[in-house]
Amino acid sequence: MRFSVFISVLRSLGPVVIGISLGFTLSLLSVSWTEEACPVEGKEGEDVASGQDGLLKGARKPSSISTGNDVESEEDFEPRIVPYKQVQPSAPKKVFRAKYISTELGMRESLFVGVLTSKNTINTLGVAVNRTISHHLDIVVFFTGSSNRKVPHGMFVVSHGDERLIWNMYQTIRYVLDHYINEYDWFYFVQDDAYTEADRIRELVEHLSVNRELYMGSPEEFIGGEMEGKYCYGGFGYLLSRSLLLRLQPFLENCRNDILSSRPDEWLGRCIIDYTSTNCVSEHEGLEYHHYELGKNSDPNKEQNEKFKRALTVHPVSDPEQMYRLHRCFSEIELHKTYNEIAKLQAEIKNVSVLAFEGNRSAQWPVGVNPPFEPKSRFEVLKWEYFTEEEIYSCIDSAPKCELRGIDKLDVAEVIDTAIEELNKKYMPTLHLKKQQLINGYRRFDPTRGMEYTLDLQLEVINQKGHSRSITKRVHLVRPLSLIEIIPMPYVTEATRVHIIIPLTAEDRSYVNHLMEVFASNAFETSENAILTFLFIYDPEEAQHVNHNDIFIDVKNQINVYERKYPTVKIPWISVKTEIPSQIKFMDIISKKHPVDTLFFLAHVNTNINGEFLNRCRMNSINNWQVFFPIHFQEYNPDVSYHNQPPPATVDLVKDAGQFDRRSFDEACFYNSDYMATRSRMVADVQENEDILESLDIYDIFVKYSGLHVFRAVEPALHQQYRYQSCNPKLSEDIYHRCIQSNMEGLGSRSQLAMLLFEQEQGNST
Repeated sequence: MRFSVFISVLRSLGPVVIGISLGFTLSLLSVSWTEEACPVEGKEGEDVASGQDGLLKGARKPSSISTGNDVESEEDFEPRIVPYKQVQPSAPKKVFRAKYISTELGMRESLFVGVLTSKNTINTLGVAVNRTISHHLDIVVFFTGSSNRKVPHGMFVVSHGDERLIWNMYQTIRYVLDHYINEYDWFYFVQDDAYTEADRIRELVEHLSVNRELYMGSPEEFIGGEMEGKYCYGGFGYLLSRSLLLRLQPFLENCRNDILSSRPDEWLGRCIIDYTSTNCVSEHEGLEYHHYELGKNSDPNKEQNEKFKRALTVHPVSDPEQMYRLHRCFSEIELHKTYNEIAKLQAEIKNVSVLAFEGNRSAQWPVGVNPPFEPKSRFEVLKWEYFTEEEIYSCIDSAPKCELRGIDKLDVAEVIDTAIEELNKKYMPTLHLKKQQLINGYRRFDPTRGMEYTLDLQLEVINQKGHSRSITKRVHLVRPLSLIEIIPMPYVTEATRVHIIIPLTAEDRSYVNHLMEVFASNAFETSENAILTFLFIYDPEEAQHVNHNDIFIDVKNQINVYERKYPTVKIPWISVKTEIPSQIKFMDIISKKHPVDTLFFLAHVNTNINGEFLNRCRMNSINNWQVFFPIHFQEYNPDVSYHNQPPPATVDLVKDAGQFDRRSFDEACFYNSDYMATRSRMVADVQENEDILESLDIYDIFVKYSGLHVFRAVEPALHQQYRYQSCNPKLSEDIYHRCIQSNMEGLGSRSQLAMLLFEQEQGNST
């Protein structure tokens, strides 16, 4: 009984006793067993401290701070003041920064291509190689022993000055090591009698490791078989890594002196094997160097061998025509491959879209093309144009319908043919469809995806038994927008002098004063790099009285006044006599009086010219590349736009003040050399029909004969005061019609003209 009570008490008090005991034990272990001497005044205290010094070295109070000398007293410490000395700034070191960030980061392009050619083949096979691969690769350099004086256009040719094959091979490798070894990772060399599929060779190097010493091509045994290893046959080309060439570089001179060979590819192979122990391989890391040997007089279009279709290079090529046929054949193979990949991707998108929240509706039609534009308001709704095979019901001149012609007719015909072709792909061989007629046609341009079409076609359906019937089928088509590309443009500056040509007739004399005032403030006073030239146009009767009754005498006097006011300014003028004022005839005279590199701005007398526009004229006119036809802002008739109120001093670009006159083609910026070249191309047409000079203007001849880019855009800095143009019926019907339309549209806006008619009706009724 007692024992059980004792056990119960022990169970309750046992943990407490054990905890207290453990606490005492831990506290005793944490206390230092060394004694610390008590401070004693006088000498005894010093002796005690000295006697306990050995003990004090073993332990100290946890809260005390260790010093370098515990014997010293704090009273003996004296602070020391360190004087401040200003640090003299040293001259900053000049840091060299590379011109391009790729150079600083050690980035290199992937592939360098060297074509081994000769003096006899550079203008034939060399040109063919350049035309088939240069636009697919970053750089293509042609190496030859000695070249002709005239290098083919668009080719970078390096001539070694010697026809010895081994010497040329040595010089080629040396040239690459000196100029391109730090810029490229892979170096591909090929003869000019081999066709190279550029995209495939570029794709191959993109999957190879750049730090491998690789010698890749078509392996061949050495002649005689005495030497171990294999070299790459030069006819099919070979690929060298940058690391391999760097390792070979110190021994290149030894190879030239010690290795004898009659073939440059064999010489290079022996050099690589002797000094780098690297053999030619046709396969590396699962990637193969496919090549194909073309038979004599073989037709590439009839080659059905799979090895041919996979080839990176094809050799030998006998002439340029065969090179172009090979290029066409391989382009068709790649195009077919691309179409198959697109179809495969579209099928995968359809399969995945089944699992989406909206099911198949989540995959937009056509697959891979942006979804249609969704308008946010009624004003953003895209309008559809209705058309048939002969007419379209949306015309430029606001007519209800007009004839379908030109590019529009070709567009409609191509869309219908494509629709029939796709329907036959879908239903053949069960059914065969033929077009009977287009019942309805609609099209609209969607800026997010392209041109959309909806066609109602009447078709004849023929089954396998030969029975036929007529049905109506609605189809939808999309002509998608292609990828946006950056087009390289030649470099131009704003320092070019602009020669401003102002044709002047008797009716234009009243506008000269305003023109001179505006031009003086915008050009003469600001020293603008521009020359103003007047072209005085006399009719035959006015020209007879020019000596005693010159109709432009006041304008000439005004020119003299401005020349005296601005001594550094000269305003030349030219007089011409003509019955029909044609732009081309005027420019023929002006062109002969100026150098070929002159930049012309052909303007109108009531045009306000300023420096902002002149700079855009310089930037948008590119010699041998582009001409610029600005669309000026035409002010409305102030009697209409500011009816019963004074007009403002300056007119803003608002819809009630004017419009951009798209009917006018009077202003033009172009170089004299471009005009002369264009004018020379129409000599044959002029000999057949001399009236063509009066039926065309400058814009027409650049569009039809130049081959240059014709850049036409609205120009907010080019204003033109309102004036009623006198339309000459002796000019062509098209020019006369445009002049009439410009006069009518330049009167005022529709709302302003409607208000005038309304006021007139109200006045007549009262």
